[in-house]
Amino acid sequence: MYPPVLVLATVAVGLVPVATELATARWPRRSPAAAILLWQSIGLGWGLAAIGTLAALGAEPGGSGVAGGALSVLARALRGIAGDFQPPGLLAALRLLFLAASAALLTLLCWVLLAASAAVLRDRRRHRALLSLLAHGDPKVPGALVVDHPAAAAYCVPGLRSRIVISAGTLDLLDQAELAAVLAHERAHIRERHDLVLLPFTALGRAFPRSVSVQRAYAAVALLIEMLADDHALRHRPARELVTALIRVGAAGTPGAPSATLAVAGTAEGAGDSGMTARVERLLAPSPGLSLPALALVCGAAMAIVVIPAALLVLPL
Repeated sequence: MYPPVLVLATVAVGLVPVATELATARWPRRSPAAAILLWQSIGLGWGLAAIGTLAALGAEPGGSGVAGGALSVLARALRGIAGDFQPPGLLAALRLLFLAASAALLTLLCWVLLAASAAVLRDRRRHRALLSLLAHGDPKVPGALVVDHPAAAAYCVPGLRSRIVISAGTLDLLDQAELAAVLAHERAHIRERHDLVLLPFTALGRAFPRSVSVQRAYAAVALLIEMLADDHALRHRPARELVTALIRVGAAGTPGAPSATLAVAGTAEGAGDSGMTARVERLLAPSPGLSLPALALVCGAAMAIVVIPAALLVLPL
């Protein structure tokens, strides 16, 4: 049997090119939900494998698994310090160094996730306060708030007190059918809580701001989320209504949506106009979704990516 450290390191290193290939693949556009599931498993699996690799390098070999081996090393070190106060030997010191690095990476990932969550909640609270002062209702867009601004913009503020915001410029630009398609798209974002799907990738971007792979992953997931909301909107509105709304809002030069929001015409960061083009092409010439065997393969791969490193961490070997 291969040592756990080799398997964990292989998973951690191997998921990087897998993520790169997935970011440029075209099949995710056929089944955005399955692709998003795979992206989530890649993020979680990489975190478990990276933390586990460092822990395995510091763990004591044996049949108790990586977590058990790491606890054995820590217990021995504590007994040595509490007993005769002798410093650990070179090998023991290296083991403790790897365990410290593993704990540091775990702490970093947890911290940035909490920090990203707190920042999103703070931004949403501030944005809702501004909307209560500046926005108003309009019968043209029932259930939405209108901001008197000439630029074309449409977005949602997700959360327990979710809001859909439409600018006055959008009301002047779109007809009633196109506005209904926009509302259906934004309601899908709110109902499916797409903001929570994107949050872990926002946190990874905070942890590794210079990582090209992380930025590509964020851009890919953000675009898939927009495509998923498009699919939900198509259950209630014809495709041409959403297409014309996207083209008109995009051509009007919609500014970026405020932080902690999701926009109907938003494109993945770094994708630029290509994200909008991909969505319009997909709506105009829809491809069939993945077959059941392909979906089963994607779901099985997503499960394996998470289960393998998790099992190596906790199960006796």
